[in-house]
Amino acid sequence: MDAQDRTDPGRPPAPDAGPDRIPPSVPVAGPAPAAPPPPGLPPRKPVRHLATPAADAPAPRDPAKDTVPRGIPAIDEAAPPVPPAKRPEMIIVTGMSGAGRSRAANALEDLDWYVVDNLPPQLLPALAGMMTTVGAGVHRLAAVVDVRSREFFASFMKYLGQLRDAGVDVRLIFLDASDAALIRRFESSRRPHPLQGTGSILDGIEHERTLLAGLKGTADEVINTSDYSVHDLARRIRELVAHESDLGLRVTVMSFGFKYGLPMDADHVLDVRFIPNPYWVSELRHLTGRDAPVAEYVFQQDGAAAFVDGYVNLLIPALPRYVDELKPNVTIAVGCTGGKHRSVATAERIGAGLRAAGFKVAVQHRDLGRE
Repeated sequence: MDAQDRTDPGRPPAPDAGPDRIPPSVPVAGPAPAAPPPPGLPPRKPVRHLATPAADAPAPRDPAKDTVPRGIPAIDEAAPPVPPAKRPEMIIVTGMSGAGRSRAANALEDLDWYVVDNLPPQLLPALAGMMTTVGAGVHRLAAVVDVRSREFFASFMKYLGQLRDAGVDVRLIFLDASDAALIRRFESSRRPHPLQGTGSILDGIEHERTLLAGLKGTADEVINTSDYSVHDLARRIRELVAHESDLGLRVTVMSFGFKYGLPMDADHVLDVRFIPNPYWVSELRHLTGRDAPVAEYVFQQDGAAAFVDGYVNLLIPALPRYVDELKPNVTIAVGCTGGKHRSVATAERIGAGLRAAGFKVAVQHRDLGRE
């Protein structure tokens, strides 16, 4: 019956008949035909593979640039660029005992370096391995290594060489001073030289100079502290290692109420109780100096705005000098009776004026909300 249907010219062609149809009786070279469909299902149509015209052929792909299928936008191109990671830095402070190693370590710590004092040289590679370029880990690390590590110090040059061979960004700072300066410092501190043993301070100094002679020649920086004060040494360390962002002044403007006491950490104290108190204006009593009606009332009083703006102008040339004196943080306290109206408005105005002059300013209101 099926054979008659296929060969009967009077019947319409089957749905899948066509010029490309091959009768089952003709042998075909190539892969074996697929298994017949289960009973009750129509036969599956053959898949035709058509050649793509040369004009429609895709352009050659560059694996370095084209990493996604065509037609899909590259999401990475729209993502914000990742800032370059900070390269870890390491400083080794060494030198003569009494030349200021502890003060140098303190100066580095003030600049947000992670400082390890009296480290055995054998631990230097492990310490360098703690540094990281991501997150809030250790990016800048300083180690104080000296003769206090005793017999361990003999291998210092070996481990320093390992760090440099491994590509660690390490700088060696050597602190020195004259024999007379070192003797004077040991006598004033009433401490023995770590190498003097049963001898004199000078014996210990001479022994230490012999041990450190080769190390001094390999140092990246040699600082002679004979005529330095402790502040001079700290300034020199800051000049050597500090980034511009480390040297900036941070100003805190703090309002307070005199009835709650003066701030203990204030460098400047400004009294604005000469300005009429908004507390006695019923419409303003429930507001604070952060609210515009209170600020307008305060600075509409005779002399108030001129006094505050004049005070800001006095501060502008003076504040940078604090950094020169190794004081990078300054607190300006502004007080009224309760710390709610006048001092708050004044602190906000001073903060805005100093920011406009280029300073980094944080405004705090210590007693706001205490009433």
